[in-house]
Amino acid sequence: MSDVTVLRAERWADVETGEVRGPAVVVVDGNQIVAVNPKELPGPAAEVDLGDVTLLPGLMDMELNMLIGGPGGPDGLPDPMHGVKDSPVYRTLRGAVNCATTLMAGFTTVRNLGLMVYTAGFLLDVDLMKAVDQGWFPGPRIFPAGHAITPTGGHLDPTMFQGLAPGIMPQSVEQGIANGVPEVRKAVRYQIKYGAKLIKISASGGVMSFSSAAGCQQYSDEELAAIVDEAHRNGLRVAAHAHGDAGIRACIRTGVDCIEHGSLATDDTVHLMADTGTFLVGTTALADHMAVDRIHPILQKKAAEIFPQARRMFGKALAAGVKIACGSDAPAIPHGTQADELIAMVDRGMTPMQALQAATVTSAELIEREHDLGRLAPGYLADIIAVPGDPSEDIKATKDVRFVMKDGRIYKGG
Repeated sequence: MSDVTVLRAERWADVETGEVRGPAVVVVDGNQIVAVNPKELPGPAAEVDLGDVTLLPGLMDMELNMLIGGPGGPDGLPDPMHGVKDSPVYRTLRGAVNCATTLMAGFTTVRNLGLMVYTAGFLLDVDLMKAVDQGWFPGPRIFPAGHAITPTGGHLDPTMFQGLAPGIMPQSVEQGIANGVPEVRKAVRYQIKYGAKLIKISASGGVMSFSSAAGCQQYSDEELAAIVDEAHRNGLRVAAHAHGDAGIRACIRTGVDCIEHGSLATDDTVHLMADTGTFLVGTTALADHMAVDRIHPILQKKAAEIFPQARRMFGKALAAGVKIACGSDAPAIPHGTQADELIAMVDRGMTPMQALQAATVTSAELIEREHDLGRLAPGYLADIIAVPGDPSEDIKATKDVRFVMKDGRIYKGG
């Protein structure tokens, strides 16, 4: 039986050149694209005619957490007390559902960016990655960070999200609570030992925790340098939660690869990011869609202060030429709604094609997979989705995913 599939559609997006072309004939053999609009078709082959749609590379979300949100919470949002109510087993089962939801929304590759819950030391996102890779249930290709590494009382210290009393949900170095150079090195080594593909750290305060002010730098330069050294020597990149300008600049100085959020970056810092090639994952849809009416008044006040500045920062980063990848921070916006991040990026000044590029070629570069992910081209993995109309004219088309193929397997449509 042939493993060759021919996909036909009215249009396809060449995100490398920024053009939408038609018609589209994409030949898939096994899990790879082998030809786009060839002069001759191979035979025998299974043909799938998708009609009046545009083929896109599978979209990518560079900031989410599959283990939080989704089923079991109000309207798909996290239960405020999930940290102390949910067992690691229950949390992992929820993650399996969120994996399927994300894939059906057209996102075929994601970074699970840092566990910040009690897991008894297990790297649940690594287990999700393994289960998806083995075909146990549908889901995107996962790049897991293991436990987020944070100082005691830092933004990603899980006891800070509900302001828990001492002794409740104690954490360990292995689960990312690390202070001082020896401990942060040990925390990084533990994540690497058990399968993390990148390292996530807390470099500044945040909006959704009762930690320090959102702009406060939380790790010293020496601790940041030690984390980056451990990760880079092992071939892993480092992503830093950082809203505050001081924390962002410290991350850039010490070689952190990617800034998450970046809300309070000054003009000078934005230009420094561009000059050094530091990536930004702006998670800018949060400012439009996060359910701030459900959070504590102290956190509402933080959001009211930070979100308007985050909107302005994104436009400045775009104008400065910062490498911007797509990340939703789901479940801060519900799993399955990640296309809202593309819409928000366009609202902040990107063209629709630039938003598509942020979610494909730029994200592929961030995870060092630009050679086989993020494009519809021969030799690339067959991660292909289809949306109605022309998303380079109307980015909202990405909200209506009609077809999903990942690794050459059809999961939706067709």
